[in-house]
Amino acid sequence: MATSTQTTVGNVVDFDLQGTLAGYWVAVLRVVTGYWFLHAGVTKYLAAEPFDAQGWLLNATGGSPIQGFLVWVGQTPWLLEFTNLMIPLGETLIGLGLVVGALVRLASFFGAFLMVFFYLGNAAWSHGLVNGDLMGLLLFATLGVLGAGRVLGLDAVIEKADLGNTRAAKYLLG
Repeated sequence: MATSTQTTVGNVVDFDLQGTLAGYWVAVLRVVTGYWFLHAGVTKYLAAEPFDAQGWLLNATGGSPIQGFLVWVGQTPWLLEFTNLMIPLGETLIGLGLVVGALVRLASFFGAFLMVFFYLGNAAWSHGLVNGDLMGLLLFATLGVLGAGRVLGLDAVIEKADLGNTRAAKYLLG
């Protein structure tokens, strides 16, 4: 298990995870969030009918600040096909990366990116601004900031290898 994780946002911040409950909790959050997205992606592939985002895009909530954009995507054939391909593929790859702890910051970035669209597209907010989509966004942000793949994940192994010493790897792994 990694002894600590370090995050740089202006100043260096150390989180001591050496054998602490916090370290194991971060690993649990990563695996559960990964399973959530992996399951969502795989079930879209295994469904009786192919995934089609057009209904969701065209019927975006009237209060959504991005309703016009979503309707435009739903009415543009090549964007709709791209969306129908990328949502299940993205959910599957994001989930897989989180479950095994590989490229967690990259997976978390794209997971948060998807959750922004889900949150703003489902903007009914009848129960307030806090809903499951916002909680998912916060989970992805937390996992990315903490570099959660270094705790019982493949990011710790990659970081120790020569590949982990490159500049790009330092951004992706923490």
